[in-house]
Amino acid sequence: MSTVLLREVPVDSVVHRLWAGTKMIAAFTISLLLMFWPAWPVLGVIIAFLIAIAVLARIPLGALPRLPLWFWGLILLGALVNIPNGARGVLVYAQVVVFGLVLVAASLLIAFTTPMGEVAPALAKLGAPLRKLRLPVDEWAVVVALTLRGLPLLLDEIRVLRAARKLRPKESLLHRASDANPLIDILTACMAVSSRRAGELAEAITARGGTGMLTAHPSAPTRRDAVALVIVFAVCAGALGLNAAL
Repeated sequence: MSTVLLREVPVDSVVHRLWAGTKMIAAFTISLLLMFWPAWPVLGVIIAFLIAIAVLARIPLGALPRLPLWFWGLILLGALVNIPNGARGVLVYAQVVVFGLVLVAASLLIAFTTPMGEVAPALAKLGAPLRKLRLPVDEWAVVVALTLRGLPLLLDEIRVLRAARKLRPKESLLHRASDANPLIDILTACMAVSSRRAGELAEAITARGGTGMLTAHPSAPTRRDAVALVIVFAVCAGALGLNAAL
């Protein structure tokens, strides 16, 4: 899962060719809609729309993250806790869970269809009006882009460290003592690896001209992006109309 999570799925499709800023605006619009109208008809329309986008983008099923059993166990536990509140309490809880999963799915669609190198320029262009307030828009864009680029590497490192820890011999008293706090062991190793990778990344960025090069990539919306946003707004309006009719 960590080899695909937050990384582009290399498939040529209409969705992949959209500007990164267009996808961010679409995800923001959907999140606003669900924040103020998290009704089941609206959720159903948005879920169907995201599934259609995934099919259009030709995202393979293997790219989808496989959630562990303990996650679904926690979801079930939350439902059981809300049973004393009646059926309405369980339905509200289910709406909140579905709302969160929909937002995560929209974010993953952006990650699956967008090269990481296009995120920082798109964020810088979207935040251009804030420069008049002397806000560090470019720096914020670089931080977000580097975070998204570094998360898959960190997940891979954690997986390697866990596998290496399981292969260690456990005869000595030192290893027995470390087995009592495996989480601290892995977190300490992750901090060391992250610090080393951060230093290497900083040296590579400096050698290529500094952080300004990350936001200097030319990117701009086209007519295709305008059509995509019109479709998103029409779907959101249709979801609201369906909710009002029901």
